[in-house]
Amino acid sequence: MFTTHSKKIVMLGAGTWGIALARMLSDTNHSVTVWSALPDEIAVLSSERIHPKLPEMKIPDAVRFTADISVCDSADIVVFAVPSVFVRSTARLASPHIRPGQVIADVAKGLEPDTFYTMTEVIDEELKNADVTGIPVVALSGPTHAEEVAIDLPTTIVAASIDYAAAERIQSVFSSSFLRVYTNSDIRGVELCGALKNIIALAAGISDGLGYGDNAKAALITRGMAEIARLGISIGCNERTFYGLAGVGDLIVTATSRHSRNNRAGNLIGRGYSPDDAVKEVGMVVEGINAIPAAVAFAKQKHIETPIISAVDAVVNHGADPLEAVNSLLGRDPKDESYYMNLLP
Repeated sequence: MFTTHSKKIVMLGAGTWGIALARMLSDTNHSVTVWSALPDEIAVLSSERIHPKLPEMKIPDAVRFTADISVCDSADIVVFAVPSVFVRSTARLASPHIRPGQVIADVAKGLEPDTFYTMTEVIDEELKNADVTGIPVVALSGPTHAEEVAIDLPTTIVAASIDYAAAERIQSVFSSSFLRVYTNSDIRGVELCGALKNIIALAAGISDGLGYGDNAKAALITRGMAEIARLGISIGCNERTFYGLAGVGDLIVTATSRHSRNNRAGNLIGRGYSPDDAVKEVGMVVEGINAIPAAVAFAKQKHIETPIISAVDAVVNHGADPLEAVNSLLGRDPKDESYYMNLLP
């Protein structure tokens, strides 16, 4: 059922998500090479076969490691699994080694602050700048914690692209006995969800850190998705995307799971940590913090009301007291719950 011809796959990035996917793809008989810009990281992973953040998972011996970006030359599929802030520089580095017939898949989630580009848009621009055209780019997003994929727990994900054949190709390659892949043509909606849900997860974590309960968290998740949907629909995304796996599905898991970096960072901030100290304590990239400037500027440009995102921005970037930020949300003027629907085109 899940058999496909073996593909040569290059994973750009050796973080938890990249390594979890590399292990899964290798176990489904694909040839996988992991690239990292950090030679020391490559040396440790190659010799020890354990990622320090995924101690329960052994990296298969068949997975190769390299610091040489030219490995992309021979790939059938190139997967971007670097943090969002490094997607552009990595795409620029990889572009000379991308060739016709390849498919690019991106699992990084974020918005670029100056351009408001999603990660696949960043990759596509860098390819065009290098005169590389005709390469389909697919976004992979959904409720997918690496810690669970690493031990074969049931998971679903969405492969989104304007090139539907490319999305189906990625669907075929990434499907396994425990990973179910759906396709979606609304790539921008899927990616917007992936970037902005991290900010709402920070808010949910802050709420937990302040000692609030499930009622508050449920409200933040629900109204947070309303904010994301308002932004997405304002630029032509499909409303249904926001209530699917890449939207509400990913938001639920990111806002509630013990594996969520954004939730953990928010919890620490709610307990009194500074944002910088919270990130240090988490010990990994907290993409929600990276996404805030672009989200706030984007909402301002589109004249879209995003009170939860704005409150998180006030706490993280402007020194606002978390308790006062929550009180400001509760003290907003009363509205009909369906009010935001009146803002849609």
